[in-house]
Amino acid sequence: MGKKGKKEKKGRGAEKTAAKMEKKVSKRSRKEEEDLEALIAHFQTLDAKRTQTVEIPCPPPSPRLNASLSVHPEKDELILFGGEYFNGQKTFLYNELYVYNIRKDTWTKVDIPSPPPRRCAHQAVVVPQGGGQLWVFGGEFASPNGEQFYHYKDLWVLHLATKTWEQVKSTGGPSGRSGHRMVAWKRQLILFGGFHESTRDYIYYNDVYAFNLDTFTWSKLSPSGTGPTPRSGCQMSVTPQGGIVVYGGYSKQRVKKDVDKGTRHSDMFLLKPEDGREDKWVWTRMNPSGVKPTPRSGFSVAMAPNHQTLFFGGVCDEEEEESLSGEFFNDLYFYDATRNRWFEGQLKAVTNPVPTLPPLPGDSGLGETCPGHHCGDSGLGETCPGHQW
Repeated sequence: MGKKGKKEKKGRGAEKTAAKMEKKVSKRSRKEEEDLEALIAHFQTLDAKRTQTVEIPCPPPSPRLNASLSVHPEKDELILFGGEYFNGQKTFLYNELYVYNIRKDTWTKVDIPSPPPRRCAHQAVVVPQGGGQLWVFGGEFASPNGEQFYHYKDLWVLHLATKTWEQVKSTGGPSGRSGHRMVAWKRQLILFGGFHESTRDYIYYNDVYAFNLDTFTWSKLSPSGTGPTPRSGCQMSVTPQGGIVVYGGYSKQRVKKDVDKGTRHSDMFLLKPEDGREDKWVWTRMNPSGVKPTPRSGFSVAMAPNHQTLFFGGVCDEEEEESLSGEFFNDLYFYDATRNRWFEGQLKAVTNPVPTLPPLPGDSGLGETCPGHHCGDSGLGETCPGHQW
């Protein structure tokens, strides 16, 4: 058999192994998720008592991890949704919505009837349609002791003009997961990767899905070429040329009973339509030049007006069989997709903390890092034991 045949056979074997693992994880996690569904339903009952939209000026939100922070498409505002907080004894999940006015440096809590269930490590993407929409997919709910997880596979849209939530039900979408990435591409949402975990097992994904914003339908993409290995907590951004870049992230695998080995990915891939066709995609490995970030995960990402990608912070874990330690970062890098080159940024002190420039277009993640479990919406840094986002 030639090299191509061996590669195809190996690929099919990997797909079968992944399918078996997903079935195994799904079976074991089903009981856990059934237990948590009752708690989620209880919180939804409390949310159902909310009958009208109320906007309340407030101080900054309480500390939280793995929330989403998105830029309003028409206003100088940032939209914060969800997240979690661990106080050392108990885990709290949120489905609160806050709006930050960039020019006024003020926060407003917006209580809207029938919101999505409480969650963290989801993805939120803003599109300009209909006066602005915030699309939210997936994420997870954790038990109060932080040892059980429910992974969502639901899709919601917040209509920014009317301040109303709507759940969009469509079949054929991704399985429940956390730590995935999602971007707006033309009139579609493109979703990649993530992971699903139960108490005993876990699985990381490298699949790609597209959600059509006109037909409200999901489709699973099957790009040609060699793409990223399964991972979560990576960078995903759209280039000026219409491609989608995936960089870095984290995954782990079991090396022996009760012993896992984590991998910090530092590779980069480009996903783009093949021959200009939106129904056919291809992966290409990229090797950018310049000053590259050191290996890490859980970093935050935002798009600058000049189409450069801003890359901030993250964590690098050092894992032994019985211990885990992490180094946190506060450095800044720029990736220029036009030149396929990394640049190291310089941070300077600001005398006036209130920005005077227009907000940056695009979405950024506000997630934080805690050892053991990489998943959330980009990391800005705190630590809580046993769970790395």
